[in-house]
Amino acid sequence: MEGDCLSCMKYLMFLFNFFIFLGGACLLGVGIWVIVDPTGFREIVAANPLLFTGAYIMLAMGAMLFLLGFLGCCGAIRENKCLLLFFFMFILLIFLAELSAAILAFIFRENLTREFFTKELKKHYLRNNDTDVFSSTWNSVMITFACCGVNGPEDFETIPHLPYSSLEKVTPEACCQRELQSREGMFVNKEACLTGVERFQNRQGCYTVILNSFETYVYLAGALAIGVLAIELFAMIFAMCLFRGIQ
Repeated sequence: MEGDCLSCMKYLMFLFNFFIFLGGACLLGVGIWVIVDPTGFREIVAANPLLFTGAYIMLAMGAMLFLLGFLGCCGAIRENKCLLLFFFMFILLIFLAELSAAILAFIFRENLTREFFTKELKKHYLRNNDTDVFSSTWNSVMITFACCGVNGPEDFETIPHLPYSSLEKVTPEACCQRELQSREGMFVNKEACLTGVERFQNRQGCYTVILNSFETYVYLAGALAIGVLAIELFAMIFAMCLFRGIQ
């Protein structure tokens, strides 16, 4: 009976580590996509130190989970006590790190509110000044997502226009409609847009547009993270049980 339980535990351990392996591969893929994505998201990540660090942390965590899943599978099948102990300690450190990151994300969630982004935009945005990283990043976001400001064009009413711009009044150039949503895209009617004709402007705020675009992926990422944490917890339990059962 004991041998049957040990054998069952060994294969369950293998199964859980296989899922850790797959979870690590997913995180690795997402991390690589965020860093090399050519659609403009890469510019946002590069301009924001927090997002830049987060992308590389995701990449590192994915690589470690990928490796640990592989080692856990090998340790379970070969019944190697040293490998199982190493696996348990390493995955425990990763589990605690992920849990800490989730707690910190919850604590600092107020930094992702509409009010926070609106305040930062009005404080730092310099309109069509592409030498400024903050302004260039915002312009890329507005062009890519066909949106304007955080809440809409009214966010720019208190921001002074550039002295050499004869047409631009309130709405920045990045809020003007384009035939193709990229910096190379032709304007539908740039002059009319800059002089205030609303039908040639992107009127919807970026906060709503981006939130709607990524809402499904946020819930998917959250569910994936919870799933990975649960699998890691069960894998540690099985690793210790298997470690104690091996003679």
